[in-house]
Amino acid sequence: MSSPLRTPESPQLGRLPLARGAIDRGSERRTSEELFAEIRDLETTRVLYFSLGKALVREDALVLDPPGPDGFGEEPVYLGRTLEDGTVPAGADIVMVTLAEPDPAMERAGARWAGLRDVAVILGSLDAGLFVEACAVANWHATHTHCPRCGAPTRMEQGGWVRRCTEDGSQHFPRTDPAIIVAVTDPADRILLGRAAAWPGNRYSTLAGFVEPGESLEAAAIREVAEESAVVVRNPQYLGSQPWPFPCSLMLGFCAEADGTEPQADGVEMADVRWFTRRELTEAVAAGEVGIPSSISIARNLIDRWYGGPVPEPEAGE
Repeated sequence: MSSPLRTPESPQLGRLPLARGAIDRGSERRTSEELFAEIRDLETTRVLYFSLGKALVREDALVLDPPGPDGFGEEPVYLGRTLEDGTVPAGADIVMVTLAEPDPAMERAGARWAGLRDVAVILGSLDAGLFVEACAVANWHATHTHCPRCGAPTRMEQGGWVRRCTEDGSQHFPRTDPAIIVAVTDPADRILLGRAAAWPGNRYSTLAGFVEPGESLEAAAIREVAEESAVVVRNPQYLGSQPWPFPCSLMLGFCAEADGTEPQADGVEMADVRWFTRRELTEAVAAGEVGIPSSISIARNLIDRWYGGPVPEPEAGE
């Protein structure tokens, strides 16, 4: 029987690339002030070195090294204990150590520094989950070095999962921003895709936006689609979610129905919004007129679900 701590599949979207994991984060262990001292000399303990959004990868796996002679450094983060065998055995404690810059000297025996977007789809569930977790918590630490109440410096506590103000003693916890993303279809079973004004090139995707304070997910889905496209949707249905640690979002995927109203881009966030039939999208992608999201995104999973399978794309170099 699989552990309940492993990430389950979404009935509608399957196992999303960034929603996988096989790690017990060990929240009850973080409160021990001796945690890092207790695990430093264990034979199974491993370090995930992280720098500027990148980790060391060799072939299709993270490089997880034993602690060095200096231990874990000044600000380690406890990521948890593995639940399955991978490049390290099940039960290994994993610690993230952050470096100011990627160290080229560590690129040995085929290892390379790589970003999550580049390697997520080739990593196994254990490594993908560790990389996502590392990205999210590292991004939080990088932007919360000072207290939002008084501006004083904060310091790490509880295995790197709490920051405490050095002046007023207040505790601050990692932040996650919920965002909805919606596959909108009309009675002709066309899908609504838009091109954001900030995106380079011709990439189109499903519409998305952040949930506002005091707002339900369903209300956010209806509001965001209307704001960006002037299309009114009904009956938003939740399909699944995955973290998007760029820097700290949780993407909540929905499908919704619309009456086929001609969309109008808002001209601010969205440069263009269009309905696509399956044939129109196939031809536009094949001709290079439209680019679609990468396979690590929930947007791509929503599009493929509507399409009935992976949307064909030109091979690189074609």
